[in-house]
Amino acid sequence: MQSTTLRRNIFQRLFGICATKQPSDEGCWTFKNGKIVVDLARVPELVRVNGAIRLEAKNLPERILVIQGDDGQYNAFQNRCTHAKRRLDPMPGAQQVQCCSIMKSIFDYKGKYVSGPAKGDIQIYPVIVDNGKLVITL
Repeated sequence: MQSTTLRRNIFQRLFGICATKQPSDEGCWTFKNGKIVVDLARVPELVRVNGAIRLEAKNLPERILVIQGDDGQYNAFQNRCTHAKRRLDPMPGAQQVQCCSIMKSIFDYKGKYVSGPAKGDIQIYPVIVDNGKLVITL
């Protein structure tokens, strides 16, 4: 079983430096008409269970975290904790995400608040896989 604890040092947590990276191939995704389309063939980070990427910029109205869960399903979240607005990281083996700050607020894959100082749930987005493309509707 994989650890459910993210190994972050105090400085990373203090400054809110998340563990999840942007995709290595920045051209693997597009955003148009309220939909993010990710070409899964170009995203090795999402091939494995608990693999994750963060999507930012390209005129996105907000940051997005995409995770392949333990069940092989893809999940998309607004990548912003409801406490201090910091980014989130997956918690391998737990079906949860955790704020990258010192306070470590935790949310489940349905976006529901679990623990920590957060002020409520986080936004989740519908995800479908269509012909090797991940489609996230904002």
